[in-house]
Amino acid sequence: MKKQIKCIMLVDDDPDDNYIHQLVIDEWGHCDAVRVAENGVDALAYLSDTQSPDYIRPEVILLDINMPGMNGFEFLEEYHKLADNLKSHVVVMMLTTSLNPADAQRAGQFNEVTGYRNKPLTKAMLDDVLRQYFT
Repeated sequence: MKKQIKCIMLVDDDPDDNYIHQLVIDEWGHCDAVRVAENGVDALAYLSDTQSPDYIRPEVILLDINMPGMNGFEFLEEYHKLADNLKSHVVVMMLTTSLNPADAQRAGQFNEVTGYRNKPLTKAMLDDVLRQYFT
């Protein structure tokens, strides 16, 4: 049996993408919980509220770039400032529709970003994350 990921956090403002990505993660079968934040502000609030009964520290954060309020890059700037005990332990992956090479380059400037993938999320992408970071 493959190792389980305790929690994956989706940070994306598109409810259709979140729904599909949750289905893919559920069908994949190697993740205990999924948390969804519709923008960077909500994601930071979730990550900081460790006393919430709903809180599980994400081991993987799948982050969109283009979101209202706080986009993915603005989130990363604030995420970088969080105390280490509030950060995801392993993987922050950009998951976006952006094909702009400048976005991929900018994402690579953040130490926390471990990958840049294009939507939609697939089981093969999840297998890669599991194999690369959790075995």
